[in-house]
Amino acid sequence: MRVLITGASGLIGGALARALLARGDEVVGVSRRPAGRGGGIRWFGWDELPRALAGMDAAVHLAGAPIGLWRWTSARKRELRASRIDTAARLAAAIAAGAAGGGPRVLISASAVGYYGGRGDEELTESSTPGAGFLAQLCRDWERAASGAGVRTVLVRCGVVLTPRGDPLRLMLWPFRLGLGGPLAGGRQWFPWVHLDDCVGVYLHALDHAAVEGPLNAVAPEPAINGDFTRALARTLHRPAFVPVPGWALRLALREAASVITGSQRVRPRRTQELGYAFRHPAIDEALRDLLA
Repeated sequence: MRVLITGASGLIGGALARALLARGDEVVGVSRRPAGRGGGIRWFGWDELPRALAGMDAAVHLAGAPIGLWRWTSARKRELRASRIDTAARLAAAIAAGAAGGGPRVLISASAVGYYGGRGDEELTESSTPGAGFLAQLCRDWERAASGAGVRTVLVRCGVVLTPRGDPLRLMLWPFRLGLGGPLAGGRQWFPWVHLDDCVGVYLHALDHAAVEGPLNAVAPEPAINGDFTRALARTLHRPAFVPVPGWALRLALREAASVITGSQRVRPRRTQELGYAFRHPAIDEALRDLLA
């Protein structure tokens, strides 16, 4: 299979590219700065998009500035939107324009569980309605922009990806290892997590199965509240976890962006499982042991 990936130099894009190359697939990467990149990938700039798409079997859209734990200033919001929505629209239009010439037959676009907004204890699946707030609107517009390619389209609504190489787990490790970890904002909010292996696995499943279309939740099937996650991380590291961080402190530091931590999203991957994906790491304790062994 020949797969084009935007954002192939990012955390998820890089892991997906390595998985594809390991099984013998060809990977083309699209980047704002393609010069000097390697990793077994053929690189193109965004201005070369039509040429990069030629002969591809599939396209995966993972480009986007990281949400991160920073305040959402007006400038930051514009960057988050442009880096996702504008690029999704550009990729979809290029695929649609070149469809008759043998371009990709499938577009898999990243989205996020932010689509659902903060919903307390309500169980959320792929059929749930969109929520309110900046992230929810961002995800709706992101998905809409990716839906104009005129080919089979899959929208991967990813949860919080756990890997020691990326946030938030990377940021949490040092205070926990010092015995200074604890629940965030009371610890009762649902935490929609997923192991990096399973996030990549959902993308591979969507690439390989023509029946997969529409939204998929890339979240572990055994959800956890923040307190459960905190205790599991402490057990894995053999450290205590009794230094809580109050919600007001997070809201004071991050303002609107604190909703990423304080919001509650009880998301389940119902349709993802119905379409045949089997999670490798469904439970939080085992997932953390695997990541931090």
